[in-house]
Amino acid sequence: MRSARRGRVTASLATIALSATAASMLTAAPAAASPANTSQTTASQATAAQTTAAQTTAASPVTAASDEFYTPPSPLPDGESGDVIRNEETEFFLDPLKLTRAPADAQRVMYRSTDTHGDANAVTGTVLTPHREWDGPGQRPIVGYSAGTQGMGDHCAPSKAMAAGMEYEGVFISGMLAKGYAVAITDYEGLGTPGVHTYVNRKATAHAVLDMVRAARQLPEADLPSDGPVLTAGYSQGGGASAAAAELQPSYAPDVDLIGSFAGAPPADLSAVAEKLDGHYAAAFLLFAVASMHEAYPELGIEDILNEKGREVRGQIEERCTADGLLGHLFTRTSELTVDGRPIGDYLDEEPFRSAVEEQRIGTLEPQAPVYVAHSRLDDIVPYGQGRDMARSWCEQGATVQFDTLAVPTHVGGYVGAYPKAYAWLDQRVHGEAAPTNCGEF
Repeated sequence: MRSARRGRVTASLATIALSATAASMLTAAPAAASPANTSQTTASQATAAQTTAAQTTAASPVTAASDEFYTPPSPLPDGESGDVIRNEETEFFLDPLKLTRAPADAQRVMYRSTDTHGDANAVTGTVLTPHREWDGPGQRPIVGYSAGTQGMGDHCAPSKAMAAGMEYEGVFISGMLAKGYAVAITDYEGLGTPGVHTYVNRKATAHAVLDMVRAARQLPEADLPSDGPVLTAGYSQGGGASAAAAELQPSYAPDVDLIGSFAGAPPADLSAVAEKLDGHYAAAFLLFAVASMHEAYPELGIEDILNEKGREVRGQIEERCTADGLLGHLFTRTSELTVDGRPIGDYLDEEPFRSAVEEQRIGTLEPQAPVYVAHSRLDDIVPYGQGRDMARSWCEQGATVQFDTLAVPTHVGGYVGAYPKAYAWLDQRVHGEAAPTNCGEF
């Protein structure tokens, strides 16, 4: 029985790979006539093998020499959030055989940011300057791109996966480059750098996204505008990071000229997501969040509520990437990991956990820039209702919000369905068109 169940989930992961390949065709379609989009189509075809590998294996380990880049100086140099600590030339391949390069020059960057408590930290990421000349209005825009779930192990960092040709979101990033957008992709706190990755932490991820853009603007090798237009975009974990960046930008980064944010299937209410994922085939995502909360809020005493097996699982999950995390923790029930046999969700309704989880809620502040939110009603991982509630909350505060209910099955299906719409919406912002809103209609 368990073997058959595992087989069904492995098939589901194969479907993820096929879905992402289909998405590459969709995103290449809108303007296939231009040379830039011809390159995008080629890149899309090349990603089929890359996507399959990325969804079924952990990212390849990097060399020891490369690892040295990710060790921050101690103490951190004086400076401001977004200041570059170090950078080096890197590569971005669209396939694990390294046959196809993304159409951009790439710089790996370490920069200053701040954690959820406002303390300075060092975060890494990648800045991509497209080969295509910018032929749109005004200055070349920068997209602060926030990747979806990569995992928790340092070897899972997007900057490492991109260099290895193993980044499953490579096709969508390449699509933005083909339009002439510069792209600045954070690794997030603790992913690549020391410490545990603060997965789906509202402030830490928002700060990392906004400071990644600041770093890109001051990097001479990137040759990007220091005060040009900025967009943020992401799906799933990345959707939450993009949404958090949108609502925190006015207070945290008023110097960033944010003109629009796309947030796909954002995990805006972690309590709702936790309830959905307990015992689920994607239970690893809940375990990632538990490890993240332990890192950001050690005072909660999460270690004390875990039994021996729970502590062992927490240690394991901190070293896993998405695919091996999913396969290694299929259908895990957190009631089997706690001392008193209660599921993690029960604790989230009690103090001190309730307040810490509430700090992660997205939708409590009004974004000043327009926002596009897309979420499938049939999402099987991130509940549709909590994403819609986030958008409604923004509307009630006066934000300009376009909320799109998708009808495609599964979380991955929403990923495939959202990006063509997101590309069009982002293009409209870049070209200065009035942002649409459907507040009061969803």
